[in-house]
Amino acid sequence: METSLYLPVKGFLETAGYTVKGEIGGCDLVGLSDEDPSIVVICELKLSFNLELILQAVDRASVADEVWIAARVSAKGKGREADKRYRDLCRRLGFGMLGITDKGEVSVIVGSVTPMPRTNPKRRSRLMREHQRRKGDPAVGGSTRTPLMTAYRQQALGCASALAGGPLKVREIRGSVPEAAKILQGNVYGWFERVERGVYGLTPSGHEALARWAQA
Repeated sequence: METSLYLPVKGFLETAGYTVKGEIGGCDLVGLSDEDPSIVVICELKLSFNLELILQAVDRASVADEVWIAARVSAKGKGREADKRYRDLCRRLGFGMLGITDKGEVSVIVGSVTPMPRTNPKRRSRLMREHQRRKGDPAVGGSTRTPLMTAYRQQALGCASALAGGPLKVREIRGSVPEAAKILQGNVYGWFERVERGVYGLTPSGHEALARWAQA
């Protein structure tokens, strides 16, 4: 699965000085540098190099300073990574190309050297904001068809955890969850119920969510 490539590539980018998190804004990996302004690097994963991977990278180019594509290299050396035309296309587009072996070893096939254009500042800002708000790295890059642990879901679970012992006033939760009022009132997931003005409790769905996301 593509998720098996996540940790090797994450390690590669962290060694290069980025703070890396998975599945942000539809991107498999997003890394931010500590510089001001931050350098944004995005990497997309596939089990093999193909056209779809290139097309994903093209879409990400509008919000990143560096774009990388990564895939498992063919054991027989007959994959796209051996095709000079594919490598040349990456060079022309300014995309870096990473190959991952079955042992999880990462090698640079094509370096990312061309600065990417910033043509979508709103989307870029949204991507960076989600990365910065998300606690830790709870979503494995390459995941599909599974609910993601977003920054919003993390705060909603924080509210649910606080309410697990019984109803509380919003101000009693706000200390650990700054956006508690907005989350409780919005009740996006149906986990909360208003007991009285300014006081909220946990619904059965909320208790189920705590059990489901206990590890997170």
